[in-house]
Amino acid sequence: MKVVIFEVEDWEKEAFNDLSKEHELKFVDEQLKSANAGQYADADVVSTFIDSQLNAGVLQQLSQIKLIATRSTGFDHIDSEYCQTQNVTICNVPNYGENTIAEHVFGLLLAISHNIIEAVHNTRQGYFSFKGLQGFDLRGKTLGVVGTGIIGQYVIQIAKGFQMEVVAFDVHPNQELAARLKFEYADLETVLATSDIITLHVPANKNTHHLIAAEQFAKMKDGAILINTARGSVVDIQALLHALIEGKLAAAGLDVLPQELVLRKDSELLQAVDRKQDDLQTLLADLILMRLPNVIVTPHSAFNTREARERIIKTTVENILAFTQNKPQNVVNNK
Repeated sequence: MKVVIFEVEDWEKEAFNDLSKEHELKFVDEQLKSANAGQYADADVVSTFIDSQLNAGVLQQLSQIKLIATRSTGFDHIDSEYCQTQNVTICNVPNYGENTIAEHVFGLLLAISHNIIEAVHNTRQGYFSFKGLQGFDLRGKTLGVVGTGIIGQYVIQIAKGFQMEVVAFDVHPNQELAARLKFEYADLETVLATSDIITLHVPANKNTHHLIAAEQFAKMKDGAILINTARGSVVDIQALLHALIEGKLAAAGLDVLPQELVLRKDSELLQAVDRKQDDLQTLLADLILMRLPNVIVTPHSAFNTREARERIIKTTVENILAFTQNKPQNVVNNK
């Protein structure tokens, strides 16, 4: 089979060597997109990351495609319905960065609680003083965890190390987990109303789209903090902007934004946004948020440690080999 690996860095290529023993392997530095998809029409397998938006227009150009091996847990960047009709299998990497992303959550939170960004900026400007930089302790604060999957569980464990109280919401509460990690489940409204800090750990789907919107912000404590390392679509970004500007929220730490692909300056996507007023408004909200002093934005990099990237590649290679041996694993679309 011909296997094409997109968005790959030089140091990653060696890890794919096992595939080259029996399959034709091609590495492509850039994203897979409409402008270049036709060059790979003979690919049987493609492996991409989340920056490649595999819509029907792209997939239709891959006339021989049998497998999409996404190097991510989320697969909302792939047109699953099209793949279903065309008998194309989608495999993901279900677990790779549980502790990695949880650590990033607390990186964002500590940067907020200790005013680290401003402090570093001040000292680099030659102003060596702690005036105006007073923060707050995490110990004793209540952390609201929305989603207690494997990442949420790591977040709770770290929070306990900081001696925080934890209250959590999940559509499928795990009481054994709650007893073991010593936290309590509550409905979403209670979690929002009682938490000093709220962190989101849910997938992007139709049920979680704008899970946190104006109504939910209104229920939060005055001066609460929101951390989002899940997906940008989980939060109504315009409602978040209003909550921050009006002082309902004290701060936010965001690793994801709804229009993050556009912010990476993809010309095709910029043209698409030009045709959608809602997307333009969302993009404007993203840009404003990135410049607010009480908001920290990182470029969807919570996953990006050497160890996590190595785990992603290892599972991706295993997924491709399993598929070529007629034993597909980690399949996320049922054919």
